[in-house]
Amino acid sequence: MAPKSIFSNLARETDGSWSTTYAPFTLKSALQPIFRRLSDGRFDIDSFEGLVRPYQGTELVPPAQLFKQVHPDDIEAIDSILRTIHILNTGKLERSRARIFVNFHPGLFGTPAKMRQEVERMRLSAHEAGMSPDRIVCEVADNQGSETRLVADFAEHMRAMGFRVAIADYGAGDSDIERVKLIKPDYVKFEAAWVRHFMRNSAGAALLRVIVKQFASEGIEPIFEALEDEREIELCLDLGVSLMQGYALARPELAPTTFNERFPELLGSTRSSLFSAPSASASHLNAGPEPRGPKPVRTFGKRGI
Repeated sequence: MAPKSIFSNLARETDGSWSTTYAPFTLKSALQPIFRRLSDGRFDIDSFEGLVRPYQGTELVPPAQLFKQVHPDDIEAIDSILRTIHILNTGKLERSRARIFVNFHPGLFGTPAKMRQEVERMRLSAHEAGMSPDRIVCEVADNQGSETRLVADFAEHMRAMGFRVAIADYGAGDSDIERVKLIKPDYVKFEAAWVRHFMRNSAGAALLRVIVKQFASEGIEPIFEALEDEREIELCLDLGVSLMQGYALARPELAPTTFNERFPELLGSTRSSLFSAPSASASHLNAGPEPRGPKPVRTFGKRGI
């Protein structure tokens, strides 16, 4: 497919950000940082998660309201175009290392030809954004309804194309650590309510620590999300989890965001070794002001395409 057909439904806003439209909705990107705690105790933005913010006129509406109105024939196209705007808006920040996590639903692309076409779209989007494929993380829900071999084949294919893969919502439903090991993602995002349940007592915390170490032994890095206070940040450090996301650190903001001003890239820093966070207390990060524009619907910790 020619680049024109990929980008023809995009719009450039007056602030330079990218958006698109569907029916009565204008679809914008909100980006939320995923921070890495470095070996010297500082926090740096490692990645962003792309979240859709649908508007009707100037009114922000819940993403669920948008998706209820998407015609089945359009789901594949909407899924694709939202990845595109998240990638382009991340590239506009011009950070040298930050990755972007974008939702991917392998089952939507039912033939090898369709999957190849979508991979090519993502590669073109990354190129336009000035990002290497290695900085695009395809996030797949940990859904037992998804056939494990299909997801594992998808993950293997995406890694072969240079992309990275994350499993989301680990712990929701009947999560299976052996299934995750078979899929071999680069990251696992732990479901927040499940983590909080286990953190209520020392036995649960000990089990979480074992799971984190098991993933570490497979080269899979955990991400704890929906962190709401500094106590939860401290618990992450105690468990050996270096990648963190949540309102306690930074709220989502509409692109182009204020993150470069609030959290300048730490020049000369490198991503620390997996699970090497020292025992020192976490430096407090101010979550900052509310997102730019109308206050978004609180969907933090939920999947938004």
